[in-house]
Parts: sequence; C-alpha cells; structure tokens
Amino acid sequence: MSNISLIIEERPANIGNFMVGRLLPFREKRMVGPFAFIDHMGPAAMSDHENLDVPPHPHIGLSTLTFLFEGEIEHRDSLGTDVVIKPGQVNWMTSGSGIVHSERTPEYLRKSDKMLHGLQIWVALNKSLEEMEPEFFHVEETDIPYWEQDNVKIKLIAGEAFGKKSPVPVYSPLYFLEVKSTSRQKLNIGSSLFGESALYILEGGIESEGNLFEPRVILIANDAKLCEFTMLENTTVYIFGGEPFPEERFIYWNFVASDKELIEKAKQNWLEQKFKPVPGETDFVPLPNQNPYLKK
Repeated sequence: MSNISLIIEERPANIGNFMVGRLLPFREKRMVGPFAFIDHMGPAAMSDHENLDVPPHPHIGLSTLTFLFEGEIEHRDSLGTDVVIKPGQVNWMTSGSGIVHSERTPEYLRKSDKMLHGLQIWVALNKSLEEMEPEFFHVEETDIPYWEQDNVKIKLIAGEAFGKKSPVPVYSPLYFLEVKSTSRQKLNIGSSLFGESALYILEGGIESEGNLFEPRVILIANDAKLCEFTMLENTTVYIFGGEPFPEERFIYWNFVASDKELIEKAKQNWLEQKFKPVPGETDFVPLPNQNPYLKK
C-alpha cells in the first residue's frame, strides 16, 4: 500500500501585486501538523520599476515563517521591527493576540533589476497560546543547524529532528527541513520524523514506490515513520510536519483561530483600526468583502 495519501499541486494566487503558488490550505487537506498555509513565491524576475509591496495587514493566532532562496524583503511590524531578510535567513513572527506587518522591496533595491524567490509559511498556535503577546525573531543563516549524511545536505530550518534543534522559537512539536542532493540518493528518514508529514519538491525530482514526482507538488504521507524515497540528481526538497492539534482551525483572510469568535473580534478590531499600527506606514488594507472562511 502506498505511503503517499495525497498529492497537492501548486495553484496560482494573488497576494496584491505579486503572484504566488499556493500549496496549503487545500480543500482535502487543510493542515499538515500545525502547518496551516504555505506559499511559494517566485522565482520572479523584477525590473527596475517592479517591486514587492504588501501593505500593512493584520494576523492573529499563528506564527509566520519567511525563508528566501533569492532576493531580499524588508519586514516592518507594529512591534517596531524593521529588518531586511536575505537568502538562508529566517524571519519568525508570532502574531498571538494580534500583529500588523508590511513586506516590501528594500529601498536600496527599488530602482534596480532583482529576483525574488522563497517560501512563506503559517504555523498555527496552540489553543492556549492563541492570544499570547506578539513576538518577532530574525535568525541568521549561520545559526541554522546544517549537516551532511547519506550524501545529502540537510538544514533544520525550524523545530526539532535528527536529535538537533533549530534556534527558531517554535511553540509546538514540529520540523521544517531542507534536503539537497547533487547525486541520486535513497533516503529513509522516517525514524527522525513524527506526527503528520509532507514533502515539497522545489527542484529536481523524487521517486517513491515506482512513481516519479516532479517540482511544485506537495506529497502528504500516510505515516511519517515510513518516509522513504529516492532523490534524483540536483534535487531540493522541503519536509515539514509535526503533531496535529486536537481542535479544528478556522482561517479567515490573515486570521487563524480555533474559535470563530476570536476571528470575529479581530475583524471588528481591524475595521475600527484598533490594531497597533506599523511605525512609518500609512496604507490600510480593507477586510475582504466576501466571507472567506476556509472549512474542512
């Protein structure tokens, strides 16, 4: 019996003036462990008059993880954070009871040609932490655990696996791994994983149980402990997962919560502009007109 229970293909989505490939949520699989949302940004070649401009918008009930392969993004938030993220670094923003942030091309790149390519991920918070105080952490590439085994290169971007721990301050048992191989290699890493698990193919391809899978798909495993596959030459994959929550999570726009009342409260607070603003930003993104709750 196959260990792959679901194959999710990347779907185009618009996040303002920038198109992304949406991977989660999916109608048949809303979450993988605590991971609620994954967007693949780019690769996008941007000319000297094209820039990323995602105006200030709110979040509740989650942590966001930004990880870039190419390009730079300036993150500013209502805590007063102003930091540029570069490839290999991690931005980890925990919204808790509420945070507002913007994402833009840094000023020093706005009049030059540039590339932008990376992943943006939402990790839902434990029910007991959904209304915690917001936080922001920036982690340098050199602080992320990196090692080689079985002729592959592995980074532990967030969480715990293989007896190692990332400095990214996560709030539930999870893992987010980068695995790279320059040659054909068979991997059996299930003993280091737990909970629900999924694999995203960025480039190259993998073989599993006689099937070939190519880039821009997520493979959802039936059982993380059976995670065994063959990486083709010059392949990069991202493996993510962890322990699922006992409660359902509702998603409305940029809000994630186990209770719709928390979302309704956040909607009203945003309409009345009660969220703490981002210093130096004046743009305001209105609530969506429709009622885009994502349900199981």
